[in-house]
Amino acid sequence: MAVLAFDIYGTLIDPISIQAHLGPLFGDAAREASELWRQKQLEYSFRRAIMQRYVTFPVCTEQALEYVGRRFDVELTNLHKRELLDHYLRLPTYPDVARGLELVEQDGHTLIAFSNGTEEAVRGLLDNAGVLHRFRTIVSVDDVRTFKPSPLVYEYLADRCGAPRSALWMISSNPFDVIGAKACGLKAAWLQRDPRNPFDTWEFSPDVTVHSLEELAEMAAFESDG
Repeated sequence: MAVLAFDIYGTLIDPISIQAHLGPLFGDAAREASELWRQKQLEYSFRRAIMQRYVTFPVCTEQALEYVGRRFDVELTNLHKRELLDHYLRLPTYPDVARGLELVEQDGHTLIAFSNGTEEAVRGLLDNAGVLHRFRTIVSVDDVRTFKPSPLVYEYLADRCGAPRSALWMISSNPFDVIGAKACGLKAAWLQRDPRNPFDTWEFSPDVTVHSLEELAEMAAFESDG
């Protein structure tokens, strides 16, 4: 059986759902603000990995929120920021997640949570969503103090899992995450959450593409080379 490492933000947890809590402050721009918040969160993590100026993912998230407030000329008080960041710790999963993880686990595969987020934040999100028990362990990039798609984080994942790379799969909706895993010799499945978005044109591509976790559970590809 395979070891399946699931990305969290954007793959299992829906970061854009935060728009429901942005509405009172950002009005009709809440959706755009939520998307920019996510974009800047990732951009800041990329920059810090390249610059080797590590801070935790929650810090990147807070700094990205501050940028969004300035971009939309919305004054975010300390109370506003505290409340929004607290909501970020309780973001919901996508509708297919609970059933999809159950089906994948029933197939006998080992499930790992692998995230840019801190272990504490990821554990809280998965517990709040009622799916924490599906995962054998949580692997956070915080342990190596850099971010995806640095090779260091995928090497650390492989070491923690103790599985041959031919049996270790990265499951992610983020193309940069899939590319990073493939560049380190892991298998990878791309969960295409938005059918409008194509995969990046790189020398690395996913081994498989699926559109839901239920579809992932139906795959036989995990058995190959494992």
